Amino acid sequence: MLQMATLISTSNLNGLRAAWRKGMGGWIDRTLPDVLCMQEVRAPRDAAESIFSDISSLYSSKGKKLYEAYQLCKIPGRAGVALLSVFPFEDLSFGLKGLDDDVDSGRWIEARITLKSGIKLTVVCAYIHSGDSMDEEKMDQKFRFLDTATCRIEELLLAKEGELLICGDLNIAHTPLDIKNAKSNIASSGFLPQERSYLDKWLSLGLVDEVRSLCGQKQGPYSWWSYRGRAFDNDAGWRLDYELGTPAISSKAKNFFIERAPSYDLRFSDHGPVSVEYEC
Repeated sequence: MLQMATLISTSNLNGLRAAWRKGMGGWIDRTLPDVLCMQEVRAPRDAAESIFSDISSLYSSKGKKLYEAYQLCKIPGRAGVALLSVFPFEDLSFGLKGLDDDVDSGRWIEARITLKSGIKLTVVCAYIHSGDSMDEEKMDQKFRFLDTATCRIEELLLAKEGELLICGDLNIAHTPLDIKNAKSNIASSGFLPQERSYLDKWLSLGLVDEVRSLCGQKQGPYSWWSYRGRAFDNDAGWRLDYELGTPAISSKAKNFFIERAPSYDLRFSDHGPVSVEYEC
C-alpha cells in the first residue's frame, strides 16, 4: 500500500444476503476498503443491518470504526444502495430531487467526507437503471434518471465544495473497449449510443474515468460477466462499474484492481468489485 493511501471500492452485490453467503466477507476482510459503495443490496432492513453489523465487526477487529449509510428500494427485492466509510459523514443525502417514483428509490447516496490528507470529497454511490431495449417504459425510466443525475452532477461541480467521485454500477459500457462483443450488442441496453452519450457528457464536464485513465486504451478490463453460458470463463464481459472523479482527486489515483474470482463457482456476484487506490 502507498503511504497515505485511501482505497475506494464499488461493488454491485446482486443481493447482499446472497453475496454475504457466497463469501463477500472474505473479500472485505482481505481488502478492507476505506470507502465501500454497494449496489443492488436487495435486502429487507433487518437483514441488511445485521450484515452491516457483521462488516463493522470485521473493521473493528482491525482497529477501525465504520460509518454506514444506506437506502433501500421501496419495491421489495429491487435496487438498494449502501455506502460504508471509515471517515465520518459530514453531510448525507439520499435520492435525486424530482424523482419520487418507487422504481427510482435505492439508487443514489451522496456523502461528504474528509480524507486522511485533508481533501474534502463528496462520494456518490449510484445504481443506474439497467433498462431494456425491448421495453420502452424501462428505457424511459433509465433516461429520466440519467437526465436528473446529469443535472445533479452539474450542480455539484458548480458548487465547488471540494472534490467529487461518482462510484457505482452505471449500467453503461462506455466504448467498444468496455465490452467484449461490441458489434453484436450495438442494439442492447447498456451499449446503446443514446446511453453512452451520457458518459460522454459526464466526462466532458471534467470527470475522469479512473480505471480507463490508469489502464490506457486497451480492450477491457471488464467488471460484469453474465451468468449465462460461458461468459465468465471466456472473459466475455462488460465494464459497467466505474469511479469517475474530478481532476484533483483523479490525479491521486495510482492503482486499480478488479476482483475477478479464480473460477465461476467462487464468485459472490456477477460483478467484480472495482477498487482504486488514491495517494491521499
